[in-house]
Amino acid sequence: MSWFFPPLMVVARLLGWVLILSVFLDTLLLYGRRGGLLAGRQVSERFSNGDVNEVLLQIQNNYPFTLNAVVIDELPEQFQDRQWRRTLSIAPGATAEIPYELVPKERGVYTFGQLHVFILSPLGLVRRRCSFGREEVVKVYPSYIHMRKHQFEVMGSTQDAGRQRLRRTGRSLEFEQIKDYVPGDDYRTINWKASARKDQLMVNTYVEERSQPIYCVIDKGRLMKFPFQGMTLLDYAINASLALINVALQRRDKAGLITFSRKIDQFLPAERQPSQLSAVMEALYNQETEFKESDYEQLYAQLRRRLKQRSLLILFTNFESVHSLRRQLPYLRAIGRFHLLVTVFFDNTELHSLQRAEAHTIEDIYIKTIADRFLYEKRLIAKELAQVGILSVFTSPENLTVATINKYLEIKARQAI
Repeated sequence: MSWFFPPLMVVARLLGWVLILSVFLDTLLLYGRRGGLLAGRQVSERFSNGDVNEVLLQIQNNYPFTLNAVVIDELPEQFQDRQWRRTLSIAPGATAEIPYELVPKERGVYTFGQLHVFILSPLGLVRRRCSFGREEVVKVYPSYIHMRKHQFEVMGSTQDAGRQRLRRTGRSLEFEQIKDYVPGDDYRTINWKASARKDQLMVNTYVEERSQPIYCVIDKGRLMKFPFQGMTLLDYAINASLALINVALQRRDKAGLITFSRKIDQFLPAERQPSQLSAVMEALYNQETEFKESDYEQLYAQLRRRLKQRSLLILFTNFESVHSLRRQLPYLRAIGRFHLLVTVFFDNTELHSLQRAEAHTIEDIYIKTIADRFLYEKRLIAKELAQVGILSVFTSPENLTVATINKYLEIKARQAI
């Protein structure tokens, strides 16, 4: 306007100097105080895969005025979130907290970057960036939250009216002694010859097996790469294995772990030591699938060489067709002759949604027919396994842990091993 009204040039210059002085004053306010802003991130050393994990940011304002802040946390690249930011206002001398949640979908090492806070004074002319911390590494383990949940459920299921029902884990065939019969002894152990000689009831006693070997055998072949709700079938198998091993250890069994693909990758002998669960978690947190078909012949050979005692083997695998099962069935039968084998494979829930959908075109009819065929083959796989004496668990991924633990408890209740 001073072009048309020259007297306004004085006002323009005055306003310009006011702006320059204000910027200088704002810069001095933000940069003139050392330690005016403190911030940090509180995060656990480990995350639980597939579960909600909490992160807490704390920001302390040591300035004598209120700060308007924009907070940007550098999340691990696995989350693929580059738009994470929070805005807040912090009173002088106050500490603000920003809690947020993360749900990892794969195991491994996650690296947090720096925490950046962009602050504005009440003048709002200058923005200062404050960066805090260094790279922070967090290991994402199999779902230990899931594991603890099922541990409490199993422990709670043994409670009945204030009494805990205890079940014997079984007896070995090793004879210990003959003793007098007392009420409560198993009548099936009565020694009739000794009873006739003593003219009173006598029973045989045996050495009790308080610990039995349980192995979770995880297939890492290409079929375990299938995704379901953001996680692979291998992730579900690993979470279920961790929960099952924890329950087995609580039940005083010896638990071990085997992972394989073309060869045995991890072999953790069955133990009942307190550190066994930690060893299993360390062995499982960085397991990945391979894009090859698993070698069951190699698995059979290694099991024959390494396992000298009859054990319960929970095999987590997947078969999409009867033909794929029949290629491996001779090795499964061979394993079943020396161990109690339970084969766990997955129900493809996407096929059920296709099967229930209405068909309006020829293409829809074709898709429904193919879905019916695949579902029929899944049921046929379970029948063929039962015909050769192999136990099986056919379940959806989200129900895998419950179904597997129930099968283990059923086997223990029947004293099948």
